Parts: sequence; C-alpha cells; structure tokens
Amino acid sequence: MKPSSADPDSSLSLSLPLPLDVPSLLSHPSFLIPTGSSTSYSMVPSPPSYHKLLVPHHPIPATHRDHPTPSTSASHPSPLATFHTRIAPLGQSGPAPDASTIPTPSSCHGGSGVGLVLFGAGLVSTALLQSLLEEAGFCLLYVVEDQLEEVERAFGAKVPAGTRVLRQQEATIALSDPRVSGAIICSPPDKAPEMVRDALRAGKGVFCEGLPSLDRQTAEACFDEANRCGRPLVCGFYKRFDPALQFLYKKVRDSRALGRIHRISTISSLYPAASLSLLKASGGIFYNAAVHDIDIISLLLGESVPDTIFSLGHAFCADMGCLRDVDMVTISMKFPSGAIVTLDISQHCTRSCDQRLEVHGSQGTLRVDNQNPLGITEHGTSVSICPQTQAERYRDAYRELFQHFLRTLKGQEPPVVTKEQFLWTIQVAAAAEQSWRNRSAVDLDSSATDPPGVKAELV
Repeated sequence: MKPSSADPDSSLSLSLPLPLDVPSLLSHPSFLIPTGSSTSYSMVPSPPSYHKLLVPHHPIPATHRDHPTPSTSASHPSPLATFHTRIAPLGQSGPAPDASTIPTPSSCHGGSGVGLVLFGAGLVSTALLQSLLEEAGFCLLYVVEDQLEEVERAFGAKVPAGTRVLRQQEATIALSDPRVSGAIICSPPDKAPEMVRDALRAGKGVFCEGLPSLDRQTAEACFDEANRCGRPLVCGFYKRFDPALQFLYKKVRDSRALGRIHRISTISSLYPAASLSLLKASGGIFYNAAVHDIDIISLLLGESVPDTIFSLGHAFCADMGCLRDVDMVTISMKFPSGAIVTLDISQHCTRSCDQRLEVHGSQGTLRVDNQNPLGITEHGTSVSICPQTQAERYRDAYRELFQHFLRTLKGQEPPVVTKEQFLWTIQVAAAAEQSWRNRSAVDLDSSATDPPGVKAELV
C-alpha cells in the first residue's frame, strides 16, 4: 500500500522583506507568470525573505519543551568581532566541564544564548557556516573535529571566542555540558547515525545538515530515538526554506493559481561543483543534490512517491566514473495524479550556479528564473555579469533553516521535516539511483512500502 500524500500547509503568509542589498537581491529570483491566454509573461516581484514554513507545525507538548530562551539579537555583537587570535589546541581532555567555571563566549554574556556543538567541521557548507558566524541568539561552545586543518579551513585561522575544539573521542565533554542545548552534525551519513543517537540520548536537539543515514531502517531508528527522547531532529532539506520556493508553493498549493498541475521541471547546476571527497562522503549526486529537488517536488504536488521513475546519467569527469557515480543526471518521474516531473542535475556550471524551476498547470505557468541585481540576462558572454555561488543563492534559505532549528530547541515549533517525509524522499532517491545503474525504469506503484533498496545495497 502506498503512503498517504503529504498534507502541505495552506496557511503560508508573507511578511517584511530584507533590505535591498546586492547579496539579498542575488538570492531572490523573480517569477514569470503568463497573463491571460496569451503566451506572454509578466514579472512578479521577488518574495520576501521571512515566511512561514511549508509544512504545518503545532506547538510541542509542554512535556517535551526546553525552557524557552529569549533571543538577544538586539544586543549581540557579531561573532566575527570576537575571534580568538589562534585556534584552541586539539586533544584537550578531562572531566566534563563545569558551566560555572568555563568562560562564556562574548556573544553569550548573561547566559541568554542557546549553546551548540558542531560535529564535522570538514563538511560544513559555506552557507551554514555563514549563519554560524553571523546569526545571533546562540553560542557555538564546541567544535568536534579530529583534523585541525579542517577547522582552519572552515573558520579561517580562528574560531569564535570561547569555542573549544575537541577530538571525536572527547565528544562526551561537549554532550555532558549542561549549557549545550543542540548539536549540529555535518558528518557523512555513514558516521552520522551514532552521533545523532548519542546527542539525543544526552538530551540535545540535533540538526543534520546532510542525511542522518542512507539506510532506511537506520534513519527511521534515528527519528524514533528523537521521539523517545523528546528532542527535535531537524533534517537539512534547505530548499523548502527558500523564499522564492516558499512564494511559489503558496501560489501552487494555497492559491491554486495554476489549477491542476501537469508538469514540473527543474534545473540544478551547482557552482562551485561539489568536491569528489564531499560527493563520496555524502553518497553521491543522488543523495547530495537530487534529494533536495525531490523534497520540493513532493511538497509542490502534495504527493509523496511517484508511480514510475527513470534516470539517465553520465560521468563527464573521469574521477566521477572511478567513484561509480555521475556528474550529470536527468530524473523523470510520473506521479499518481498524472503529473510528469523532470529533474536535471549537473556538476558542470563554470561561472555561476543555475537554479530554475517551472510549474505548468491547467490554468497557466509559474517559473523561478536566475536573476541578478541589474536585471540583465546573459547568453554566451565570455565573462559572467554577476556570478553567484550555491551558498549565495540559498543564503536566506540556510539562515531560516538555522533559525528554525533554534526555535525547535526552544520548544516553539517541531521539526518541519517529518520521519515519513524523509523516508519517502530517500526512497525516491534510491529508486532514481537504481534506475540509472540498471538502465531501466523503476515501478514504485506496487512497492511504495517496500523501497527498492538503500545505498549500501545498491553499490
């Protein structure tokens, strides 16, 4: 029996936009909406940055709440202004710290910030790191990483004042610290589950930037552990927090502006391309990139699993072939409603990321296009007019995702990505990979509750 379709939130609302600075404009594509029955398009202003979430959320029961911690964004200095002059040495060991004797980071004076620990600095994304350095209302108390050079690469040559760097074997020091409310885990899916469970059992909320696991049973166990411990487990499906896609979602699902959805197509070309080490650690292009578009498609359609899926891919980079992966893939899906979806995902964007999405319905078309502050579109120019990285494009999405995690730690809302949504999404990603490897379509219609396999079984 097929899982029931997601029931997206229909109460999505908008609020005030960000100031009109260039980076803000870069991350807000405009929309093209057909006018009347003609083929012309009219421009719709870029959506504001602050918004409600795509999935309905309700207050967490009082028995599962932390004591809410008030935000002090008005009084917090930027962590950028409070850096140490050198990185704290690795290998500091000893008993669990006493919160009364350890210096409080300057951004947390008064004890008003939410204490956090970061696992896996080597794989933290640029966009998330930017939020860690710029956002207020929290304290990065620990970084757990065995490789000192990875900490230096992520933070420059310095870490925020008061942040202590630990080796993985010393993780219990951070997890035993009562000041720590949450753990950010950027470790690869093969190592993340143990860290997730340890943090949850220590009473910490968890944010997984990547996937908690590529294995369905292991991922399900992580969510079940979060439920048992009464702590949030936030999955890093960042695209559902993007203001442009939020605005599109409201038009498609709430206002029903397009009528019945016939077709959706996406283009996701990454810039800069993900490193081979990152792709290898994250499970490959299907789990590092495609999974985020699959999540958005499911929300836009209100359907969890397609009937049929077929993938074609190629490794244009020889090193990708050695990893038994591809750097360009097209995934075609047909859903029970009849909607046909095409995802084009590529590692080959040489000057700027290319992120587009188009929805065709019985009453019109909506399109999210690449835009720049000058409003100039380039074709075949030798120099990019306004280059944009993936981190710049989704800066606001990561900021809101991070703030969502902080709100879950305060008990203000539960994680928007449910266990069922996550399992369905990795199920579709696994089917897409299986289709590419077997060079044949995968029928999910009769096996929605019995997924085609997991990453470990496919390779």
